[in-house]
Amino acid sequence: MDVSRVSIGLAGALDHEIIAALAPAIESLGFRGLWLNDTPDGDALAGLAAAADVTTTLRLGTGVIPLDRRDPSEIVGALAGLPQGRLSLGIGSGAARHPLGLVSRGVQELTERSEASIVVGALGPKMRRMAAEAADGVLFNWLTPDAAADAMRDLRGAAGGRDVRGMLYVRTAMTEDARGALRAEAERYGSYPSYAANFECIGATAIETTIDGSVPGALAARIADYERAVDEVVLRAITAEQSLDAYLDFIRKVAG
Repeated sequence: MDVSRVSIGLAGALDHEIIAALAPAIESLGFRGLWLNDTPDGDALAGLAAAADVTTTLRLGTGVIPLDRRDPSEIVGALAGLPQGRLSLGIGSGAARHPLGLVSRGVQELTERSEASIVVGALGPKMRRMAAEAADGVLFNWLTPDAAADAMRDLRGAAGGRDVRGMLYVRTAMTEDARGALRAEAERYGSYPSYAANFECIGATAIETTIDGSVPGALAARIADYERAVDEVVLRAITAEQSLDAYLDFIRKVAG
């Protein structure tokens, strides 16, 4: 399977030594990039700095930094030393009361003050429309292939000819012992009102937007379906253990 349009997504809270050990393997296997989510206990940009130190061509991405927790000025300060030419800086609204205005201002400031590609995490149509008009891309989440294709058609229509990329996070397990963790992750997101509304809108359950790669042939078929819809597929690694060996096994199984 050609993984040049496929990236690997990991937890931002993962130990930096593990990230630094995984990043060269991800690069050497031909994956497009490495994405880290940003959480209160996991600084995505600090993790990506560890990955940048041991790679030369691997694309790097944050998925996503909530602007209600980290403002653009703080983010700009944290970019020092990162290779911004290969960085997709993903931002989102978090739990902000006025999300659209917050992210719109963030896109403008980060575009002006950095050389990174600015990507917006967007569930709803208003946020996606704003991103189509002002950002470099949209990071989608929890979509079936059909829903991803619909979202991309809407994105391109709203972009009015602008070159805007569409990336999609897909929770993925590659071993039978990781199935429980995959189901738990799906159930957790399905319990959040905003995501529950998303699943109702697309007519699918959370688990139906994931990939169980332990089933023979399922991974390649599902990735092919997603690649027909979006520009980049980010396989968010779900493993039974958060260890170096478990993640190395995951990426090697994906690469075949």
